[in-house]
Amino acid sequence: MRNVMSTQRIVSIDVMRGLVMLLMTVDHVRETFYLQHQVGDPMDVGATPPALFFTRLAAHFCAPMFVFLTGLSAWLYAHPPSGPRSATGFLVKRGLLLLALEATVVNAAWSGTPLSTMYLQVIWAIGLAMLALALLHRLPLALLGVLGLIIVGGHNALEHGALPPAAWTILEQRGFLALDPVRVKVSYPVLAWIGVILLGYACGPLYARAAAPALRTRWLTGVGIACLASLIVLRSANVYGEPVPWTPQADPVRATMAFLNFTKYPPSLDFLLLTLGVGAIVLAWIERVDAAPTRAAAVFGGAPLFYYLLHLYALLALQKLAAAVLGVPRADVAHVWQVWALAALLAVVLYLPTRLFGGYKRTSGKRWVKYF
Repeated sequence: MRNVMSTQRIVSIDVMRGLVMLLMTVDHVRETFYLQHQVGDPMDVGATPPALFFTRLAAHFCAPMFVFLTGLSAWLYAHPPSGPRSATGFLVKRGLLLLALEATVVNAAWSGTPLSTMYLQVIWAIGLAMLALALLHRLPLALLGVLGLIIVGGHNALEHGALPPAAWTILEQRGFLALDPVRVKVSYPVLAWIGVILLGYACGPLYARAAAPALRTRWLTGVGIACLASLIVLRSANVYGEPVPWTPQADPVRATMAFLNFTKYPPSLDFLLLTLGVGAIVLAWIERVDAAPTRAAAVFGGAPLFYYLLHLYALLALQKLAAAVLGVPRADVAHVWQVWALAALLAVVLYLPTRLFGGYKRTSGKRWVKYF
């Protein structure tokens, strides 16, 4: 992508992050303009049309890969070319910023009205995961990797009685933390995401300046294949890793849907084996691709928080404008392909401001801008 290999590595991470941001845009367009066809978690295979199912499935890759890349980026921050430095302050400040944004700016973007319920979603989960990494990242790298594997692989075995109700809600089960004066609902339990960010940090040395690209490709590809192979074994046997068992269906499409129908809140082991497995393989090989689509994706991945906030408020404004023009309480599209088309159009419109901000972010000496 560029002549300097160390720069290539960073760009490949931006490309991957940008790809998941674009898939996220599709899902958020669906939640804004296609709510007349809501999906559950996991989805109802018998009642969900395949186009909607696979659209939602594509969005499943967003949070796992973004959290994994957050951990990987934290390692890169702690190991710049000039020599190792502490990442504690960076992680704490960024984690607290994300928590504050979730409680204010993000919730306002989703509701568009004065808050009656505060939803703690993916930005909250990433913020808490970063705070956890701030506490743990000084441990030996191998220990962090093992701890991440234990959390990701073992959290499905936890039972409610093992933790106080509030801790259980925050860590493992969606629910309300408060009902008065404002209802506070945890939509993204955080424990599994802590495991994922630890795994991302533990994989950081693959992107060290001394790491050979071929070695990195082999490792990431091997890890991805191992994840998918484990998924096939666990899912076929229905032994562990997903609360909703797989059952045979009447036709191949529905059978595939049932096999891939995983729980996201909290992310089951099978959910993470699929998303991180495929993600690792794509990350391994995307570094070799230098084309207009990957360069465009890198723009969105280079300023992810800016784009995240920008696209939420663009969707809010677009929904209000469309509803006013049509004279309806809420504007909706009728087909799944329109969701994809609207998401593509939104990405095109927001490309230039995201690119301009990304350039400003790279050249500005202001510290606050680096967090976006």
